Amino acid sequence: MVQYPDKLQELVQEFGSVTDRRERAEMLIEIADRFDEVRVPPQIATQPYDESHRAPACESEAFVWAADRPDGTVKFYFDVLNPQGLSAMAMAVILDETLSGQPLEQVAALSDDVIFQIFGKEISMGKGAGLMGIFTLVRRYARERLHKN
Repeated sequence: MVQYPDKLQELVQEFGSVTDRRERAEMLIEIADRFDEVRVPPQIATQPYDESHRAPACESEAFVWAADRPDGTVKFYFDVLNPQGLSAMAMAVILDETLSGQPLEQVAALSDDVIFQIFGKEISMGKGAGLMGIFTLVRRYARERLHKN
C-alpha cells in the first residue's frame, strides 16, 4: 500500500470515521469555503486558461497548475470556473493542503482510491470522474517533475 503524506493520511482517517452523508457533505462544504486560498494567482495564470491545465471530465471546469519550489517539491494552484462546483473546490483545497510541498514520489504514487475515501463511495459517476480529473492532473505534474530530474 502506498504511504500517504501525513496530512493526507490524517484527512483520510478523519473522513473514514464519518458514516453520515450529511456530516461528510458539511465537512466538504467547510473545506470548499477555503477555496480562495488555493486559487491560482495572476502571476501563474490568467483567463482564458490554457486548455492543457483543464481537468478532464470535470463539469465544474476545474484547472490545475504546479509551480516548482526551491526544495524540489511543487505548490499546486487551482481554479474552478463553475461557482456551484463545491466538490471540485473542496478537492482543490484538500489537494493543496495535503500535497503541496510533499515529496514528489509520494504524490506521483497515490491511488485514485483516495478520492472515494474522502468523498465516499456513493458519489455519482460524473462527480467522481471530475474529481478524478483534478487528481490525475496533480499526479501527472508530480510524475513529470520526477522524470525531469
